Amino acid sequence: MGTRPSWEQYFMDIAKLVASRSTCIRRQVGAVLVRDKQIISTGYNGVPKGINHCEERGCLRQELMIPSGERHEICRGVHAEQNAIVQAALHGISTDGTTLFCTHQPCVMCTKLVINAGVRKVIFQGEYPDALAKELLGEANVSLVRWER
Repeated sequence: MGTRPSWEQYFMDIAKLVASRSTCIRRQVGAVLVRDKQIISTGYNGVPKGINHCEERGCLRQELMIPSGERHEICRGVHAEQNAIVQAALHGISTDGTTLFCTHQPCVMCTKLVINAGVRKVIFQGEYPDALAKELLGEANVSLVRWER
């Protein structure tokens, strides 16, 4: 029998698995919202329901060579963190007091939603070039922890 993973390792591994559902051409991201060691919602980045996937339609941000972290408004996709929050809301599940496990640091758009959703801690693995997101999380007293295995 192998070594049992810690709770943090367990939820981060699940976030990575969730990311494998992503249809984004540029970056696959997974998010898991957890309360009291229970998963309440998951999300990955991809287009809204009923919309052609980027892998079928193409990526305007990639075509225009827009750097990562810029011009989110022209992306067809919904971010993983946003999808996890929306899924919880869709099913009437409060996100207040949760921890977000995410494969990447949230961008500023997701950070604002995370703060207003009542998430108290964000554990992420991959960096994302968004200093304002880090600043807002700190100001809102949301703990931001880089996961290092």
